[in-house]
Amino acid sequence: MKKLISICVPMYNESENIDAFYKQLTTTIKPLTQKYDFEFLFINDGSLDDSVNKVKALAQVDSSVKLLDLSRNYGKEVAMAAGFDYCQGDAVITMDADLQHPPKVILEMVEHWEAGYLDVYGKRNERKGESFIKKKMSEMYYKLLIKFSKVEVLPGVGDYRLLDRVCIDSIIRIKETQRYTKGLYMWIGFRKKEVHFDAEERFAGETKWKFMDLLKLGIDGLTSNTTFPLKIAGILGGILSVSSILYMVYILISTLIYGTSVPGYPTLVTLILLLGGFQLISLGIMGEYLGKIFHETKNRPLYFVQEYTGETIELEKIQVPQRFAKTESV
Repeated sequence: MKKLISICVPMYNESENIDAFYKQLTTTIKPLTQKYDFEFLFINDGSLDDSVNKVKALAQVDSSVKLLDLSRNYGKEVAMAAGFDYCQGDAVITMDADLQHPPKVILEMVEHWEAGYLDVYGKRNERKGESFIKKKMSEMYYKLLIKFSKVEVLPGVGDYRLLDRVCIDSIIRIKETQRYTKGLYMWIGFRKKEVHFDAEERFAGETKWKFMDLLKLGIDGLTSNTTFPLKIAGILGGILSVSSILYMVYILISTLIYGTSVPGYPTLVTLILLLGGFQLISLGIMGEYLGKIFHETKNRPLYFVQEYTGETIELEKIQVPQRFAKTESV
């Protein structure tokens, strides 16, 4: 009996790319079909265009194409978690539908999986179509994350990877709702192998990742992998407190020796603004961590599904385990 490889493709408004992506993907993996069966699981993350209909049309001619239609837009991290829950393969490949992840790399990934590696990840050599500023900001962010994270972080590595079933089952057991999947890949461990590729430009359409989305993802990465920002706030608070005491002693001694001096208002205002700004920054850092705790304690399902492989999901059929709202077998 052939082993099954699932290819999970989160999508949001990718109607222009789906046909070209499917054609290139199926052509590339054709040599592997003698040894493996394939499942193509498209996870629709609340698309507003014709993406769902495009996938359904493919499913009409190819029974290995499946659609997992989430009830709304939850974000890519949740969409990938949904894909992990529903995929059935002995190995799972996650990739984008915009062809920035070249399908030809899959052949090399499968080779390493056959050699015994459980997590074969793609590492970008070049990022075509990205601005110089965006590349430099990304480099700076990864340097910061690598320096302070307790878990190893790999720069230039995203979600394009092959995961063995043991890795998928391990990630499914992680029940947190505030997810940073790139950190989870490293946290679970297992034998890893990198393959290099050049990230292509999008086949069609515009990127869905705006500056604020990337900023949020970056903050999630920092607050999910390390508590260092809280330590920084404490360290700076201690330094400012000691400096304030020393300055107070200096003012006291100066007053006793030279008498009261009226000048000093600019210094006083500057110190007040400095301390006030630091306090607000510290509260903001603590607020990020408290916000994550708040969302986790709600214990809500991670997502809801309204359709899976053509069958509409009725609310009464939904089972609600600890982490997600998953349907009965369909």
